[in-house]
Amino acid sequence: MSLPISFLSDFGYHDEFVGVVHGVLAKLAPESSVIDIAHEIPRGNVRAGALSLTRAIQYLPEGVCLAVVDPGVGSDRRAIAAKTPWGFFVGPDNGLLSPGVAMVGGASQIVSIESPEAMIPSPGETFHGRDVFAPAAALLASGNAALEDLGPTLAGDEITPMLLPLTEIVNSTVAGEAWWIDGYGNVQTNVSPEDLDAVGISPGEAVTVKIGSTLHSVKWVTSYSDVEDGEPMLHVDSSGLVALAVRGGRAVEALNLAEGMSVTLAGRRAPKAE
Repeated sequence: MSLPISFLSDFGYHDEFVGVVHGVLAKLAPESSVIDIAHEIPRGNVRAGALSLTRAIQYLPEGVCLAVVDPGVGSDRRAIAAKTPWGFFVGPDNGLLSPGVAMVGGASQIVSIESPEAMIPSPGETFHGRDVFAPAAALLASGNAALEDLGPTLAGDEITPMLLPLTEIVNSTVAGEAWWIDGYGNVQTNVSPEDLDAVGISPGEAVTVKIGSTLHSVKWVTSYSDVEDGEPMLHVDSSGLVALAVRGGRAVEALNLAEGMSVTLAGRRAPKAE
C-alpha cells in the first residue's frame, strides 16, 4: 500500500521546480497522493519552513513528509530521512525537519541518503529536491525501498537541531518574538496563553504591547468581531500561540513589525501605553 506524500518547499510557483518534483513523485510512486503544504516559504528561510511544517504536521495523514528549504544545497550538509511514529521525514539536515520530528514523537532511526540507486543522476548539484529528496520520498512511499536502503544510519545527536527562541518572563512582562507573518499580515509570536496567564493577564483585558520603543494598548479577544474595523487585537491563533492582528487590516504594517522582532507583552503593572 502506497503512503501519501506531504510536500513543503521554498520553490515558489514562478519556475517549474514544484511541477518537476511532482513529476518525479508521480513516476516513482504513482499510487501515492501528494499534498502541497506550502511552496511560498521565504527563499532560504529554514526557520520559517520548520515552523510551517511544525504547524501543519499534526493535521497531515501519516505517510512521508518531503520538505525542501535548502540554502546549503551542494555543500557538505547531509541529506537525511527519518523514521518517526507518524511516518517518514525526508529533507536536508539543516534544522528544517527537527521541530516537526519532535512534534510527532521523535525519530527512531535516521539515515544519510547516499545510495546512488536512490538518486537521479544529474550533472549539477543545485536541485536536490528533484535528484535526491523526491526519489527517496517516493521510494519510501511506494514501499520499493526500506529506510536503510537509502544510506547509513546516523546517531540521533548527529542531526542538526533548529534552535528556537524561548520566551522570558520577568515580573509582569513576557518578552517574546515575532515568529511568523501570514499572508493576511497577522503576526504570530512565540508567546503562549500560559505565558500570559503566568503574569496575570486574562482574556478580555487590555495588554501593553511593546514593539521597539513604542507601547500599544491592545485588547486580548477571541475573534475579529470583538473589535472595531481597523482596531488591533491580540488573540490565540489556530496553532495555539498568541498573535497580533488588525480587523480589516494588516498588523505587520499597522504595528510596524517584521519577522524576528522583539515583542513584549505586559499586564496592568506595566508602563502605560500611549
